[in-house]
Formats: sequence, structure tokens, C-alpha cells
Amino acid sequence: MEYEIPTDEPVSTAVVRAVAALEDREPDSLRPLADVLDPEALDALFETKPDGKPRAGGHLSFVYSTCRVTVDNGEYLSVQPLAGYPPSRGIREGIPSPDR
Repeated sequence: MEYEIPTDEPVSTAVVRAVAALEDREPDSLRPLADVLDPEALDALFETKPDGKPRAGGHLSFVYSTCRVTVDNGEYLSVQPLAGYPPSRGIREGIPSPDR
């Protein structure tokens, strides 16, 4: 599943929402992202520079829940189920909007 991160959404929030959608679960039913990595540090890696310009070229991959998550430049997520964990219906329906 590929996901473009909205400019007003922290990367950490996008990760949780994307994984929840892929697994067809509510975000709050997932293991806390902080058990895997520091969400504030993740957000800091991809936030804009002090001069307001975007950072370029950042890439980070990690395992969260039953998925391999890759963040590219703080703009895109790729979320793939780990071997042995088939994707659920969430991948076909897309990621629910934050206001749902």
C-alpha cells in the first residue's frame, strides 16, 4: 500500500493510520508506536528545516505490527504485510480519513 502523507499530518500519525487501515483495525487497537520507536524522533527526522525548506532524501524502514513500513522523504509511506500475514480488506478500501 502506498500513501501520500498530508503536509499537516505528522509522520508518526500517518504510520499508525496506514498500518491500521492495512490491517483493517482501529488505530487505537494497535501496539503503541512508541514501543517500536520514538514517535517524536520519527517526526523530527522528516520535519522541515529551521529555514522552512523541506528536508530532502530521507528514507527509513522499520517493522510495526505485522507490516514493514518505509517512509520516503516524509512525504510517502509504503506499508507491506510481513510474510505470513496476508493483507486484509483495509488495503483495498484505502485509509480512512482522519475525521471518520
